[in-house]
Amino acid sequence: MREARHRPEISLGPIRPPGRLAPYSYALGAEISGDPDSPSSVGEAFGRLILLYDPEGAEVWQSVFRLVAYVQAELDDEIAGDPLLPEVAWSWLTEALASEDTEHVALGGTVTSVASIRYGDIAGPTRSHQLELRASWTPVGENFAANVEAFCSVLEAASGLPPVGVAELRPGQR
Repeated sequence: MREARHRPEISLGPIRPPGRLAPYSYALGAEISGDPDSPSSVGEAFGRLILLYDPEGAEVWQSVFRLVAYVQAELDDEIAGDPLLPEVAWSWLTEALASEDTEHVALGGTVTSVASIRYGDIAGPTRSHQLELRASWTPVGENFAANVEAFCSVLEAASGLPPVGVAELRPGQR
């Protein structure tokens, strides 16, 4: 997992894994921070990818390994209101897993769009929207780096980071 390549916009490093999901685990935390003063459409996104290992295996895993991913991203009002958002967000994961050439089975998860309204003395914008993607899958083989790279691709898409080699055009820019 440590051998995975990722874009410089992503802060990626080990975090403390949960202790009760499997006898052994390893976790990575990832973050993309948007610049609030920039006209860029890149927003904040963070997530974690957890590799679970149970030497006895689990029937639902179909293996001794399981990957669990969580991604949360800030959304603007327009994107948050798109009725196809859950399907699009799920496609980020399935396409990333396919493009990184990861073999996997037993893929499942949820996509949730959350609208928050703050009242009283709570700091932050009055209204905000977040996207949460939770997923798990069983990797076939032990190419965990490719799975980390796929996870990073999902984080990039969720944050609005343009694909590698694509320049973002902003209003007034030629």
